[in-house]
Amino acid sequence: MFVLYFYDHAMSLYPPLHLPPCSLRFGSDRGRQTVLDPLRRKYVALTPEEWVRQHVVHFLIEEKGYPKSLINVEKKLSINGLTKRYDVVVYAKIGTVLLAVECKAPNVPITQHTFDQIARYNLTLNAQYLMVTNGITHYYCQMDYQHSQYHFLKELPHYNDLSQ
Repeated sequence: MFVLYFYDHAMSLYPPLHLPPCSLRFGSDRGRQTVLDPLRRKYVALTPEEWVRQHVVHFLIEEKGYPKSLINVEKKLSINGLTKRYDVVVYAKIGTVLLAVECKAPNVPITQHTFDQIARYNLTLNAQYLMVTNGITHYYCQMDYQHSQYHFLKELPHYNDLSQ
């Protein structure tokens, strides 16, 4: 029953998000709460940002139809000689990046700085779509590389509706 206990405990620590509820598995490692990441296939530290990231991953797979096999989380990225880590990236079957997601903790407001951060990451990633979220507020953009701009969208397209 420790999974149920940790779920109740996690719900008391972290706010409900404006994302569909999902089934998460919790554990403990040396007194720290952990959550099972289905993509990395291991338990990772449950932080406020990880709470959002796991909900986003489940949202992409379960609600938007993105194949689990094409999603990557927390991978290194080199930008101007600096090593950074992106939160979530979804690849097309041909290997290009369809979607880059920047996750923040629920108490971190989405600001211009957040958009600047994902824009810097996207200089390397060249994603078709961007998502910025703190679990409460979400922004979705489609890139227009021909005109060097992006267009805000009301919602993220379903995977089947994307041109690949």
